[in-house]
Amino acid sequence: MFSQYSLPYDFGKLEPHIDKLTMETHYTKHHAGYMNNLNAAIEKNPSLSNKTIEQILGNLDHIADESLRTTIRNNGGGYYNHNLYFSTIAPNGAKTPTGKLDAQIKKDFGSLDFLKDAMAKAALSRFGSGWAFLSVTKDGNLTISSYPNQDNPLMDKKGDKPILGIDVWEHAYYLKYKNLRGDYIKAFWNVVDWDAVGALFDEK
Repeated sequence: MFSQYSLPYDFGKLEPHIDKLTMETHYTKHHAGYMNNLNAAIEKNPSLSNKTIEQILGNLDHIADESLRTTIRNNGGGYYNHNLYFSTIAPNGAKTPTGKLDAQIKKDFGSLDFLKDAMAKAALSRFGSGWAFLSVTKDGNLTISSYPNQDNPLMDKKGDKPILGIDVWEHAYYLKYKNLRGDYIKAFWNVVDWDAVGALFDEK
C-alpha cells in the first residue's frame, strides 16, 4: 500500500506564501484522495502490488484494462506528483541550490533566476489544470516540461526524473490567490527547499 509523504511541519508554517487552509485541504483531501484511489485500484490488479510508483507510471501500457489504466494514471500520477510537491517545500528550507545541482543549473540555464523564469513560463502557459516540472535527463542534464492533469515525465519513458514540480491545479492556490496564478508561482519560490531538490538530483 502506498502512503503519503509525511509533512514535518504544521499546515500554517508556509504562511504567508501558501495559506494554512490551502495546505490542509490540499494535503488531507486532494493528496489523500489520490492515494486512497490508487491503493483501491492496485487491489484490483495484485500484480502491481510489489512495484514502485515509478515502475507503475512508467509502464501504464502494461495494464490491459483500459478503465483501470486510466484510474491508475490519474490517481497514481496525482499521488506521485503530490509526494514530490510536498517533499520539496518547507518553511525553513535552503533558499538556494548548492553543490552539483547549483553547478548543473548554471550550466543548463545560466542562473537560478533564469531557471525560475523558464519554469514559471511553463507553469503559466499550462492551459487548465496541470504541472510544470524540473527534471533530470538520462544524461544528467536539467530540463523543464509541462503536463496536463496529473501526468508527469515518468509516463513518457524517456528516462527523465522529476525533482521539482509546481502544481497549477486551482486547488493549489485559488483560496488565497484566486485567478492570479502568476502571483502564486512567485510565492512558491519562497518555500522551495533546494536541499531537498538537490538530494533528488544527487540520486539520479
